[in-house]
This record gives sequence, structure tokens and C-alpha cells, in this order.
Amino acid sequence: MHIILIQPLVKGVAMKVLVFGTMSYDKDSFNKELPDFPHVTLEYTDVELTPTTAALAKGYDAVCAFVNSNVSAMTLEVLKGLGIELVLMRCAGFDAVNVKTAQEIGMKVTRVPAYSPEAIAEHAMALALAANRHICKGYNRIRENNFSLTGLVGDTLHGKTAGIVDCGRIGAALCRICKGFGMTVLGYDLYPNQKLVDEEHCVDRFVSLDELYAESNLISLHAFLNEESYRMINDKAIAKMKPGVIFVNTGRGGLVDTQALIRGIISGKIGAAGLDVYEEEGPNVYQDRTSEVFESVTTQLCAFPNVVMSSHQAYFTHEALSQIARVTLENAERYAEGKEFIERSVVC
Repeated sequence: MHIILIQPLVKGVAMKVLVFGTMSYDKDSFNKELPDFPHVTLEYTDVELTPTTAALAKGYDAVCAFVNSNVSAMTLEVLKGLGIELVLMRCAGFDAVNVKTAQEIGMKVTRVPAYSPEAIAEHAMALALAANRHICKGYNRIRENNFSLTGLVGDTLHGKTAGIVDCGRIGAALCRICKGFGMTVLGYDLYPNQKLVDEEHCVDRFVSLDELYAESNLISLHAFLNEESYRMINDKAIAKMKPGVIFVNTGRGGLVDTQALIRGIISGKIGAAGLDVYEEEGPNVYQDRTSEVFESVTTQLCAFPNVVMSSHQAYFTHEALSQIARVTLENAERYAEGKEFIERSVVC
């Protein structure tokens, strides 16, 4: 990824950033770090960034958006028309951004490449354990004074095989956790990091996807979403998996064909599923919709006793929020001063 040299703002003028889609915890984490960045001022709105709402950024120098924003070509064109040339994504992925359009019109886009790989890896294992051992179902029984163990039997992970799809920082962190559980760890990656095998010894070997599907008792997804990875978990992929496999997705919802997953759960091929993301999550992410009546795949998924879901929460720790704020603010500050962006944070 290339480092981009940028032109500084007028000396003495603060970098004014509008932060879209903010929750109370976003404000708290950014405000806590803000005193360390004297050239940056922030204003917040709970409105999400879309082509329709982009006009709210008039008068600002940059915008800050999140994973559920709509940074489409139209959004970028509106921002560019307002004189904004910097989009600060406060997330690791940039699939919400039309990168091609950003490059064509000269927009600079940054991200936070690795704000807490351990947090996401820990959450992935928590989902696997909760789904496999029926923790939520058992807890609900206790609340009703039902102490029966019928239907709560799970599988011991020690001695089993974990398959980690994409062994970047998050995947590698989960590999270490799985090794701590006494599991054999298989990795799949387009660009395998052999150090994980030879030096860290947290991956036993890198294999093809077909091998990983066939040999793993636990499969966890950490791949980026793109045209090649879209719905990589489909009926054909699930058919190659071991019966009763524990399946976890904390990557991106679009990696999985939800209906194929449901068919796999019904057939018993998927023995347990832990989902922090799902393809249809868009309207639901970080929204309180308790007062609404609407049709959602979450209703069907949560009806299964061997499925545990959370709402895009895997990253959500104090440490991760702090790192997100600091990297985002530092990139804004560097832009204001005409310095290079933080290495690996530049999308375009």
C-alpha cells in the first residue's frame, strides 16, 4: 500500500471533521483522545453517511464514517463538490467505499487497519464456545428454574482441528487461541505467513480451502469481502465440510450465503454457528429496532438452539475504541500538517 504525500491546510486553520453515525461510545472515545491532536476539531451527528446526507458536510474539511456507511460513488461526488478531499473510515475494512471512484476524483481515504485483532479473535472463540456448548439456552433455562441438561450436549475442542480462513492479524490471533485450547490449526490464506508455522508454531500447516473444509471441526472466517470472496460459503462449500462442524463468522456478512447456511443447520452439517455478521444486517447494525415489526433472517437464525448471534460487536472493547479514535485523529492531524498518513492506513 502506497504512502500518499498531501498538501497542508492553511497554517493556523484547524482540521474540521464531521463524524457521521456516532453513538455515545464513539463520542466518549474520540473526546478522550482529542486533546492530543490540537489541529483537529470534531462535530458529531448520529445520521449515517449516504448520498442523501452527504450534504451535511458542507463547511467541513473531512468526514469520518464507519463500516455501515454508504460511501458510494454518488456520496463521494457530493463530498467532492463540497470541497472535501478526505474520508476517514474508522474501521479496518473499506468495502463500504467505492475506491475506484475515490481514486478517479482525487479523494483520499484512510482506515484503521488493525485496531484490535485480539478483541475480534476472542469474540470469535466466545461465539464458538457459546454456540457449541449451548450457553445461551442453558442460561435461559436457569432463569426459569429449569436445571435439565437435555439438549445441551456439546463437543470438546481439545484435540480437534480448527480451520482459520485468512490468517492476517485477526486470524493469527485466533490461531494462537486455538493452539491454547490444544487444537490442531489449519490455515488458509492467499499469501500464507510461514512465520506462523515455523516461528510461532500456532499454525500446523497451510492448506487449500477444500482441505480446510474437509478436515476442520471448527471453521472461522476472517477474509476481506470482495468479488472473489462474496458468498464463498455456499451450498457447495458447506457440502465439503465435516458433519456437525462449528462455524463462526466475524468477518463480513457477504462472505456467507445465509440461506445456504440455514439449510446446512437444518441438515445437521452445521452443528453450531456463531455469527457476529450476516449478509442482511445492513438496516439493523447498531440500531434499536425493538419498537418495529419487520421480517428478518435473524428471527429464523435465532430460532435454532445451536446458533448464537451478536450485532457486529466483535471489535467492541475499550482498547479497540481507543485505538480507532487515535489512528483516525492522527491521520486527520497529519493531513492538516501536510505529513504522510500512518503506514498501512491509506486506502487511496
